[in-house]
Amino acid sequence: MFYSIYVCDIGIKCPVCSKFVLPDDIECHLVMCLTRPRLSYNEDVLSDSKGECVICLEELSAGDTIARLPCLCIYHKGCIDQWFEVNRSCPEHPGD
Repeated sequence: MFYSIYVCDIGIKCPVCSKFVLPDDIECHLVMCLTRPRLSYNEDVLSDSKGECVICLEELSAGDTIARLPCLCIYHKGCIDQWFEVNRSCPEHPGD
């Protein structure tokens, strides 16, 4: 897997969690981000519509297979699985 690094005057943007980190701390931060386990979730099938999946911006409709994270956010299961390939946190709560 390839990650690009973005550098600006407030630090280096972590390609895993998108936080800005001081240059002296980036190596340790990257190790922590890459080794932290991804969130687990409960899989379920929606019985009624629940608004929008913030990953794909499509409706969460009755009958969709969803993932409910510990923070209670819900997403299409396929969307969150793809998200977790490059991220380790909830899309709406990246600091948790």
